[in-house]
Amino acid sequence: MRLPRTMRAIEISRPGGPDVLTQAVRPVPTPGIGEILIRLRAAGVNRPDALQRAGSYAPPPGASDLPGLEGAGEVAACGPGVTKWRVGDQVCALLPGGGYAEFCVANQDHALSIPKGMEMSQAAALCETYFTVYSNLFMRGGLKGGEIFLVHGGTSGIGTTAIQLANAFGARVFATAGSDEKCRVCRDLGAELVVNYKQSDFVAEIRAATGGYGVDIILDMVGGEYISRNIRLLAPDGRLVMIAFLGGPITELNFAQIMAKRLVVTGSTLRPQSDLAKAGIAAALRAQVWPLLACGRVGPVMDSTFALERAADAHRRLETTNHIGKIVLTMDDPAP
Repeated sequence: MRLPRTMRAIEISRPGGPDVLTQAVRPVPTPGIGEILIRLRAAGVNRPDALQRAGSYAPPPGASDLPGLEGAGEVAACGPGVTKWRVGDQVCALLPGGGYAEFCVANQDHALSIPKGMEMSQAAALCETYFTVYSNLFMRGGLKGGEIFLVHGGTSGIGTTAIQLANAFGARVFATAGSDEKCRVCRDLGAELVVNYKQSDFVAEIRAATGGYGVDIILDMVGGEYISRNIRLLAPDGRLVMIAFLGGPITELNFAQIMAKRLVVTGSTLRPQSDLAKAGIAAALRAQVWPLLACGRVGPVMDSTFALERAADAHRRLETTNHIGKIVLTMDDPAP
């Protein structure tokens, strides 16, 4: 494959709202040791991208300043030491940044084969969400079959993935969502009980549904006053796993409840983790989850796609409360 010298990309011109995302021409990056160059066909749009755009989530040292943490396409070149991929292989990958462009580099160990029959736009929506959910829910939270699991924000990219995976591995799944339509989507994905948090108290509803037991594990991206409510809802030996703080990271907690019920409160962010840690997550996904994707047992829930040059519109969609599932940018050639 003969590579061009330049590529279309979307830059963050300054911290701010969606309008600060601007089209640019950048040099095509060169893959380093152990890296592959991917000709991207699509890239996922995620909340960390919006945080970076707003100036509150800086890229780690050495990463591209362009937003975009996941994508799918073909391997266009291999850096020194690459043994797992060849030029032409179709891959999806977790990216350190740089996904809002026609080409990006990725660690060879952070890429996975595109599941058979899956479109590029769907494959581009896998890695950021599946890496986050699997590592936090199963590797960190230790969810097991038969346990009761609650995810907040059930129709987000994280929520739709967590519902499907927890259900596939035999857990009882509960969720919260903000409308009757969103509650229906969660039930269709496998949630046993979905609480419309705008109409009901999820703590009371779930306690009633479980005969007062509560839940074994909660995956929360809301934070704020939800944290203390989560603690009240957890059963003995329960686990609260935090992955974001849409409602803020600060709250007041009664640690006596944590001690009395022997609770674990944990959480993580994905982007700052080491290459080795991310490679371990990729290996676990390849073994445990990619077979489920290949047979259609689980899959990305797609909300909408936007052409690369409409990244600002994609961010506006992301920041509404209306979207269900994943938003993706496509790198089709622009109209003449």
